[in-house]
Amino acid sequence: MKELTIRLDASLRQALDDLADAQGRPPEELAEKAVRGYLHAEGRLVRALAERIAKEHAELLRRLGE
Repeated sequence: MKELTIRLDASLRQALDDLADAQGRPPEELAEKAVRGYLHAEGRLVRALAERIAKEHAELLRRLGE
């Protein structure tokens, strides 16, 4: 696994530390879970947009493929 350094302002870091403490988990684990969730959600949005664009322009895409 590669390492990534993320700079957080003091209030965000404190909130992360507090939540991690409350859950009995390391802050790094919560940060990784948050990144995974964000990437999953954004990926779904991008796929949905790509599908919508493909449907709207299906005829043009078909003609370009000829």
